[in-house]
Amino acid sequence: MDILLITLGAICILVGIIGSFIPVIPGPPLSWLGLLLLYNTEQVPFDPWFIVVTGAIALLATLLDYYLPVAGTKKYGGSKRGVWGAIIGLVIAIFFPILGPFGILIWPFLGAFLGELSQQKSQKNALSAAWGSFLGFLAGTLIKFGISLVYAGIFIYQLWV
Repeated sequence: MDILLITLGAICILVGIIGSFIPVIPGPPLSWLGLLLLYNTEQVPFDPWFIVVTGAIALLATLLDYYLPVAGTKKYGGSKRGVWGAIIGLVIAIFFPILGPFGILIWPFLGAFLGELSQQKSQKNALSAAWGSFLGFLAGTLIKFGISLVYAGIFIYQLWV
């Protein structure tokens, strides 16, 4: 049974890391689920406080991921269309990697810019709002990725100790 839990936990950790970049996959919560599965094996002693704290961190990261792009867009005078444009740009970057690894940065910005232009804003205002949306989106993504990597490190450490 432990082998099954460890295998499922490792899959959750990997999908969680990938999910840090894909908006529809909750990265940190999946990575946390991987830790939860690992801590339910006989190899790693169950620590309820550790599970509660890491779960709260995963939940907070998920909430911040929704809040930061909106806050960044609003701070720079943008709208919801800018946020949605950034998300659509990210999906394009993932499924059509035309610009290689730089696409993950360029497409969300371009999407936010076009989303703001669709509101009939001037190019200067659209650029400012797109920048805010992009910064918020990037901050949320980096937070999710960092947490998922830490959870992966904990997972690997616990397996080898």
